[in-house]
Amino acid sequence: MQKVRDRLDRPIVLVGLMGAGKSTVGRRLARRLQLPFIDSDTEIEDAVGLPAGEVFERYGEEEYREGERRLVARLVESQEVRVIATGGGVFVDPVTRKLLKERGLTIWLDAPVDVLVQRTSRRDTRPLLKTPDPKATIEQIAALERAAYAEADIHVRSGSGGHADVVDSIIEAMETFLDRRA
Repeated sequence: MQKVRDRLDRPIVLVGLMGAGKSTVGRRLARRLQLPFIDSDTEIEDAVGLPAGEVFERYGEEEYREGERRLVARLVESQEVRVIATGGGVFVDPVTRKLLKERGLTIWLDAPVDVLVQRTSRRDTRPLLKTPDPKATIEQIAALERAAYAEADIHVRSGSGGHADVVDSIIEAMETFLDRRA
């Protein structure tokens, strides 16, 4: 772990659809690498004093995304080496995607739709999924956003296996990426 951590010169930014495991895996990855962890949704909640889903519903998607864009820009501006879990739509915005690619090491956590449906159904906190058919909604979002996520530096599959396995896969992929970049 020390070898990977010592080679990092920018934040690790986890991107992907809602339910891909960015927050859970991000916490574990940060712990394993002994780095600070930040969850952008939690930062929004702390700044506004409301749950992220409620902010989204109360102010609308456009205003929520604008605040999210500013927050994420602030988080990567210092280029402090840490792990950042982003909200599901962050990397879809072209301006934010460009900034994250310039200032961070972006990692796309990609999970199958069935896994995303299962994970997101555990809590009723996702405004975009308050539809008659959440699975169809996730499929539609995945189809629209897949090309944006594919621009991440690293692509790691996150499925129904253990989070520790995903962390192992991320570290292995980071080693390979850093070797190629050297």
